[in-house]
Amino acid sequence: MTSETANAPEILELESFLPYRLYRLADAVSREFSKIYRDRHGLTRPEWRTLSGLGQRGRMTATELGEQSAMHKTKVSRAVAELERRRWLVRTPDENDRRVEHLTLTNAGLAAYREMVPLAQSFERELLAKLGVDERAAIVRGVAALERALEAK
Repeated sequence: MTSETANAPEILELESFLPYRLYRLADAVSREFSKIYRDRHGLTRPEWRTLSGLGQRGRMTATELGEQSAMHKTKVSRAVAELERRRWLVRTPDENDRRVEHLTLTNAGLAAYREMVPLAQSFERELLAKLGVDERAAIVRGVAALERALEAK
């Protein structure tokens, strides 16, 4: 080892850095799935996440939506406004705290959500089908283990 090599700063190779790889993979999967709800309903990612969060939970506040979907409050706010403009959700003021609004899907919003559920499930099946049985089990276990480890902090 030359003195020049010993003094060289260490380089982080992003392509093999796990956090970077996970981010890129999640983004690629999200972009691929977004084609389905964008083509079907003209939804953006934040609008889809808002629709699916409310479809799953029934009633949420904007703060709860942001926490569940890891979206910044401005993205949640814009998504809520757009879904409200489409008449896919309604806001109901909280009886005890007028600053809080409860969000629920309308029948039209619920219909759009229910139409998307089998498409989302099919997308997930097709994605996992690209892996062998052992790889599928390993990725499901690995993701769950990382989620548990990060939640514990």
